[in-house]
Amino acid sequence: MSIAKVTEVIAYSEKSFDDAIEKGVKRACKTIENVSGVWVKDQSMSVKNGKIKSYSVNLKITFILKD
Repeated sequence: MSIAKVTEVIAYSEKSFDDAIEKGVKRACKTIENVSGVWVKDQSMSVKNGKIKSYSVNLKITFILKD
């Protein structure tokens, strides 16, 4: 039987939500082993002078614990 754990990661991008997600997953996988899934919990944007400045995503990263 496998046991999973979930941790939250917040990632930013000046390009898009997709880019922020990619950056968050890539960075999480550098330090977390056995990543098995990602849930996008929340998305937001910062705006400056009427233009989108950056995209932010709050990710829940699921990983399987070793025996």
